[in-house]
Amino acid sequence: MFLRFLLISFCILTLHKEASTITWSASNQLSWNDFKGAVKVDTDAVATTASGITFSYSIKRTNKKEVVGFKTKIFAHFYPEKSWYKAEQADNHILAHEQFHFNITELHARKFRQRVAQLEASPALNKQLDKIHQEINQELSSLQKLYDAETDFSRNYEMQSHWQNHIEVELAKLDNFSSKQ
Repeated sequence: MFLRFLLISFCILTLHKEASTITWSASNQLSWNDFKGAVKVDTDAVATTASGITFSYSIKRTNKKEVVGFKTKIFAHFYPEKSWYKAEQADNHILAHEQFHFNITELHARKFRQRVAQLEASPALNKQLDKIHQEINQELSSLQKLYDAETDFSRNYEMQSHWQNHIEVELAKLDNFSSKQ
């Protein structure tokens, strides 16, 4: 059995074994208490959400090395120790903006699961999984940047509302690919 662990992240993160994570859940919304990282004072940003997708898979092979099956685990995670906020400027509106960064990460975890579900066991499986991994990583990064640009980092209330509705609709469309923990 071949096992590989890959990490996709909106932010390039160095994770330690003891680093805590919060797995995305519709019933568990972020609070400011979850943001435990060191505040960056040399920026105009009020908060930063570090989130990413963890991805692992195993491939089942016959004695003759023929690929006969595979399993994957794909989760959206929030990294408290890499996420921070400026308490004197933070409010519920900004917290909602940060929550939707995490929701965008979950959306891409679902897209990832959807694409993987379409794969069949084959000798090219490793390359296919790696390709999907790279595509999802690029799409996630692009959408996170577009979200911040169009909402002006939450300052454009109309666009913030538009994006929240859009992401909720997209998550609902892919509900069949939500994590079954």
